[in-house]
Parts: sequence; C-alpha cells; structure tokens
Amino acid sequence: MDGILAVWKPEGWTSHDVVAKVRRLLKMKRIGHAGTLDPMVTGVLPLCLGRATRVVEYVQERPKAYEAVLQLGIATDTEDITGTVIERQASIKVSEDEVRQALARFIGEIEQVPPMYSAVKIDGKRLYELAREGKTVERKSRKVTIHELKLLDLKLDLDQPTISFSAVCSKGTYIRTLCVDIGKALGVPATMAHLTRTMSGGITKESCLTLEQIEELQAAGELNEHLIAADEAITHLECAVVPESTGKLALMGQKINLSLSDLNLTSSHNEQLIRLYNEHRSFLGIFQIDLATAVFKPIKVFSA
Repeated sequence: MDGILAVWKPEGWTSHDVVAKVRRLLKMKRIGHAGTLDPMVTGVLPLCLGRATRVVEYVQERPKAYEAVLQLGIATDTEDITGTVIERQASIKVSEDEVRQALARFIGEIEQVPPMYSAVKIDGKRLYELAREGKTVERKSRKVTIHELKLLDLKLDLDQPTISFSAVCSKGTYIRTLCVDIGKALGVPATMAHLTRTMSGGITKESCLTLEQIEELQAAGELNEHLIAADEAITHLECAVVPESTGKLALMGQKINLSLSDLNLTSSHNEQLIRLYNEHRSFLGIFQIDLATAVFKPIKVFSA
C-alpha cells in the first residue's frame, strides 16, 4: 500500500498513537506522519504509507493552517489550557480594535522563542524532558512566517475574554506561543484554549478519514481508493515532463539532460527541486536542477 492517508486526529491521541493504530489496522510498518500534533489538538494528520514515506520531509515544508481559541487572563507553564496556571488576571477589558491591531502585528516574518514544553533539542535533550524535570533553559528565538491571520470570533463580555482566529503559517510555528505573544501585545496573560489543524501538506478536512472510517474501509478492502498519491502532496514543487524513453533512464537513477524536458528554465531555477514525469504523466521522482552541468540530478526516484 503506497500513498498518503489523510487522518483526522482525535483529541487525546498523540501523533505516535495514531501511527501505531494505523500500523495495526493495515498490518504494515512503513508509515510516517508529516507533522506532529499535540494530544489536545485535533485535525489534519497526513500519514505517508510505503514508498510515500520518501516525501515526508517535503510535505512537512509546506504551510499549515489552524483555527485557535486564545483565552485571556490565564498563563500556564505549557502555554496551553492543559498546563499548570502560573498567572491569573480577572476583569480584563480589551476592545475589538485593540485585538485587531494586536493580530496585525504578527503577520509576516516574526521571531518566536520555542516553548519549554516542545520537542526542540538543546544539548541533545528535548525541552519537554527538561521541563518535566522542573528546569527552564535559555532558548534562542527562531524566525517563522505567519502568512495569514484572521479574526474569527470575539467574546469580550467574559471576565476572561476569548479570541478565535485562523492562521496560515510556516513550518516550525508554535500556535501556543503565538497565543501567548498576542496576549503580551494586549498587555495581559494568555494561553491557548483550543486548536484545530485545518490544513497540512495542502490536505484539508474534506480529504480526511476518522480512525473508525479507516478501520471500516480497510475491513471492506476499499481503503486504497482513498489514498492520495505521493506527488499530489508536493504540488508546491514545479514539475517537468520528459519523453518516455528518457523517463526510463530517470527511473534507473541517471542524470537527465535539461534540454529533454518541457521546462522553461531561468537562472532562478538553479538547485531547485522539481517533480519529474514522463509524457504519460507517470511520476518518476524528485530531481534537482543543476544549471552548471545542465542536468536534472536524481534525489528521490519512484521506480515502478
């Protein structure tokens, strides 16, 4: 079984739990997920099966989309509602205009400090391991990009108001930290109360199956029909087409002359990764453009 299985991850499950469950259902080991979700988070979790595991790193590079609920007046050690409360403030008053101005400050490239409860490694140890030992260490800020940030709903009449927003962001963005930083911009403590991932690797909720549906479809022998082809999840890479005879050489891992493709090349294409197909639109693999030697270099070949 090869392809991408789009799972709607339930609340309370780790990403590893989901992979383990699907491995048992499908009786196969070669499964990898494209982007970890915390247990409290629901949403799109692409699982790469079989040869499709070879595109995991490229799927992960694509922007992700979320819908979040931020609660003002509470700060926790994990930056989400599941953590221990470390600060509390009542009777918070903010206006819609102040919220909109605060959100606008975080659109574009921003700096984020990874939370202590995260999988980032420092000196060979994951931050969440240190946090569980009661330790706090200095973390370097990282640049991430918020492509889009939209206000969805406001409940400002509450003693501790909530702000619902959607975000489209780059790999490595912590929405928990974004919630905390929005609170800081408003001058009040904040934490993430709820989070749903609505898009990952270009895959949305509409393409996802629940674990129950996966079990039923597998039992009926129909799950293959719901798999997404590996190359459909990496459409952010430009594609090139070569003749069938040339495609056979590509499948053997050989370098291919750039002049044999239909790609209109410019200097900006140098070292760019592309999807290579033959004239019958069969996916041959991921190749890299090398203008200096005028060839496509094989990176990941998808032989039959």
